[in-house]
Amino acid sequence: MPLSCFVVLLSACGSSATTTIDMSDMSGMSSMTMSSSSVTHEHTSDAIAHFSVDSPNYLPKELSNITILVQNKWNRPIEKFDVMHEKLMHLIVVSKDLSYFEHLHPTYADTGRFDVQTSFPTGGYYQLIADFTPTGLGESVQSYWLTINGKAPKAVKLQPDKSLTKQVGDKEVTLAFDHLMAGMELDMVFTFKQGAAKTPVTNLQPYLGSVGHVVAISEDGNDFVHVHPTDSAATSGPTAAFKIVFPSKGIYKIWGQFQQNNEVFIVPYVIHVNL
Repeated sequence: MPLSCFVVLLSACGSSATTTIDMSDMSGMSSMTMSSSSVTHEHTSDAIAHFSVDSPNYLPKELSNITILVQNKWNRPIEKFDVMHEKLMHLIVVSKDLSYFEHLHPTYADTGRFDVQTSFPTGGYYQLIADFTPTGLGESVQSYWLTINGKAPKAVKLQPDKSLTKQVGDKEVTLAFDHLMAGMELDMVFTFKQGAAKTPVTNLQPYLGSVGHVVAISEDGNDFVHVHPTDSAATSGPTAAFKIVFPSKGIYKIWGQFQQNNEVFIVPYVIHVNL
């Protein structure tokens, strides 16, 4: 099966905002007010995503309605989208320090409109990253910064993991690369073992049509990488192999998502990528 890897540089190229967020120093803010700021980032097609978030008070743990309206450059709705990894749209939600991660699938309501509901765990800044493919226009990734009111926890500075073996319940998950260099296609393999005997896991279930799903975001939030396994037929373990390209050097956080016994589990890693 062809490689499924999409890399985007999320550098701002325009804005539909009424208020601009100053992202230069947010770590010291403990109480914040709601901003309606919306930034449209670099995309690979003529599709433009307009984000809106409706929440009673924009407070933590309060249900918020997220709407994403996809239009062409003439402000007309784009109505047809290709299914990508079993969904028409993937929406990744992360906190500014990348300590929080959520993967959502908005519902297509017609005439270019997608809707989804979620809540945010604490006050602070969150990035919403939408990944979708308008028919005939190619894959597009666009993002939006959102402020949730209330006290924001102290930012956790990312530190590369000393070990790439993680424990998730009774599972041991090890991540390995053939090498770690920016701008090159790399082999990335997850290996799964279970229980005290560390028995190889052979009963993983397909998640989004394959053995797993991986998202990687750079420490500054500017680089987004979305990959699925290279072999769609290998869905049960004990390994899950991917190809990945990190566009620039620096620290990245990686989230691997897999499914076993009808439950999705997430394995996070922090790595440093060299030139």
